[in-house]
Amino acid sequence: MSFVVPPDAYARFMGRFSVPLAPRFADFIGPEVGQRVLDVGSGPGALTAELARRLDVDAVSAVDPSPPFVEGLAERLPGVDVRPASAEDLPFPDGAFDATVAQLVVHFMSDPVAGLREMARVTRPGGVVAACVWDHDGGRSPLSLCWQAAQQLSPGATAEDGLPGAREGHLEELATLAGLRDVVSGDLRVDVTFDDADDWWEPYTFGIGPLGEHVAGLDEAGRAALRDRCFELLGPAPFTISAHAWAVRARR
Repeated sequence: MSFVVPPDAYARFMGRFSVPLAPRFADFIGPEVGQRVLDVGSGPGALTAELARRLDVDAVSAVDPSPPFVEGLAERLPGVDVRPASAEDLPFPDGAFDATVAQLVVHFMSDPVAGLREMARVTRPGGVVAACVWDHDGGRSPLSLCWQAAQQLSPGATAEDGLPGAREGHLEELATLAGLRDVVSGDLRVDVTFDDADDWWEPYTFGIGPLGEHVAGLDEAGRAALRDRCFELLGPAPFTISAHAWAVRARR
């Protein structure tokens, strides 16, 4: 499974959903001018850019383990402190931030509880730790339709519904296990309209994430069959994909 891809490729794959999700998640987090915020697992910077717009670039820091994402974000948002790092090992002192947040990251952490605990470590006492994950388990993620088609054609294919935080209530459980308090949950929705089915399909062939890995592992006939089944499920263009993310906000 790879996320070491050019930022533009990821933007076409998930950015079309993560960009409109960012303001909804930021509203849920509730950062205030004058606060310092860390974006953990920033990717190309959908949430980072929204936080910088609200708080100014010098109030925002970001980390990501993917070198292309770190380099691209540093070029895109000069002034933001962008560093290569994983959620489980953040290069900041205790209590450095008023809020530490992770959009669409917890389910890919090697140890989600340790990652959330590390996010809490770099947050000041009483500060906010927040995260969100697509509702893969409920079939309401941006990828659910393609995974549905993939499992119809390849019954052994393992989708993302079993990943941490991807089912209702699990983010709250993880936050509690990480020692966070005053846990509040939310359900964030975005709607994205596509005018062309091929434009919707092409990013799935970029090899990004678990679904991209599955598609890349198919032969040419298999990929064509998956594309055709997806198009049957989508219906004629234009069509709108509604996606929901589970969110959690807590206090250190």
